[in-house]
Amino acid sequence: MDFSALLAPQAVKVLSDVSSKKRLFQALSEVAENVTGTPAARIFESLQERESLGPTGVGNGIALPHTRLPGIDRVTGVFMRLERAIDFDAADRMPVDLIFALIAPVDSGVDHLKALALVSRTLRDPDLCAKLRANSDPAALYALLTEHVTTKAA
Repeated sequence: MDFSALLAPQAVKVLSDVSSKKRLFQALSEVAENVTGTPAARIFESLQERESLGPTGVGNGIALPHTRLPGIDRVTGVFMRLERAIDFDAADRMPVDLIFALIAPVDSGVDHLKALALVSRTLRDPDLCAKLRANSDPAALYALLTEHVTTKAA
């Protein structure tokens, strides 16, 4: 799976005004609507529903919220860096400031799992996370994410 096929440049944002998981999911849903064409309200509801099954904060300030929706034609990512970390009920109890959400088709099966594994592996790199946290330019964040995977794969 190609990381740049998963994440569009316009799906990378830096947010300064998010103070809760609910507000974050609203912002994620609005960006996801622009790249998937699915109404933000449907994406928001689905993210909330998935999160109610168990928190998607994976530790070290990182969250990987994900959902499957009808009408989506491919697995799509949205990356957000928060200027102020928020509580995310992560297992390590650390607040979250790096979020990579995945919106997938209902029948995506293994593609959804491959995308989740790719994102998880990528964000496990402490050097990459430090660079992401030190940068406020969405274009640079996109380049860091897509180039990191390319150079690691080579």
